[in-house]
Amino acid sequence: MKKSSASKKTAANTETGANTETGANTETGANTETGARTETAANTGKAASAGAGSGGKAAAKKTSAAKKAGAAKKTPAATKAATGQRSAAGQKTAKKTAAKKAAAKKTAPLKRQAPAKKPAVAPKKATAAVKGVAPAKTVTPASPRGESRTALVRRARRINRELAEVYPYAHPELDFENPFQLVVATVLSAQTTDLRVNQTTPALFAKYPTPEDLAAAVPEEVEEILRPTGFFRAKTRSVIGLSKALVEDFGGEVPGRLEDLVKLPGVGRKTAFVVLGNAYGRPGITVDTHFQRLVRRWRWTEETDPDKIEAAVGALFPKSDWTDLSHHVIWHGRRICHARKPACGACPIAPLCPAYGEGETDPEKAEKLLKYEKGGFPGQRLKPPQAYLDAGGKPAPPLGAG
Repeated sequence: MKKSSASKKTAANTETGANTETGANTETGANTETGARTETAANTGKAASAGAGSGGKAAAKKTSAAKKAGAAKKTPAATKAATGQRSAAGQKTAKKTAAKKAAAKKTAPLKRQAPAKKPAVAPKKATAAVKGVAPAKTVTPASPRGESRTALVRRARRINRELAEVYPYAHPELDFENPFQLVVATVLSAQTTDLRVNQTTPALFAKYPTPEDLAAAVPEEVEEILRPTGFFRAKTRSVIGLSKALVEDFGGEVPGRLEDLVKLPGVGRKTAFVVLGNAYGRPGITVDTHFQRLVRRWRWTEETDPDKIEAAVGALFPKSDWTDLSHHVIWHGRRICHARKPACGACPIAPLCPAYGEGETDPEKAEKLLKYEKGGFPGQRLKPPQAYLDAGGKPAPPLGAG
């Protein structure tokens, strides 16, 4: 009986254990299933999460790519549109700027410009101050540029005719009684005035009246006489030398040919033409400083070399006019057409002068610039010709008198 109950208990326990075990197994199975489900769910969740994550990344990539593609597609168009807008804006701005500038030009006050310089016109009464001269006509001096040869010749000859009326008494302004005195006086006139020579030669010719006398003179004695003329030592050598040449080569006579005269010491073409024209009546042009200055002012020539000036001016006039022409030009240069202050307002040839206006144009002021007989002053000769005295000229004072 005891065994039976024990068996029963054992069986029961066993069964119970079995059941327990089964239950445990069941529980274990349940747990397993639960775990499996849980794990499966977890895995599924992870997979889903992973899938969702990969899907999200793919979607993000697609979205980014799409955005980039869209942006890439839109960029040229947008750039073009922006460029077009900027270009249009630039054109509008340029148009506005141009419009403003145009308006500024229209509305801005014009700058005051200096009035154009009018060419000087010779006044009607320009020569009223010059005795015996008709007033100059109001004429605008024509520019010599482009002046034809014929027009130049006509203008030059008209100037000479006008000056002949102003200076009918024109003559060499050196005192002389024979060719010897004239050639010596002309040599001495270098670098000094004719007045100073005229004041010096009376004493010289009183002591040495002939070439023979001067050729035999003591140089120191001659130097003392010639001292007032300046460069007296060189001039002493010249006049003694030319006197010896006259005695030795020409029998004590002054030659009447250009080629012979220029062989004498101190004698050049200018001196030779003075002697030929005034002592022998043979035409010649005397190109001194006054002559050179005036013919260039009048645009007769642009040359500066005396020999070329002589040739150029000589071609404008008949040979018979050359000596008087020289006197007219030189006299005008000494009395009116000065080097520094020409008296344009008192000039009788102002309408013909292309340089009119370089000097004083006011007649009253210009009158004060006139010299010698034109200004009421003594001339340069101590013994001037009667015609000069008749025209109102005054003789020059002797040396030391004033």
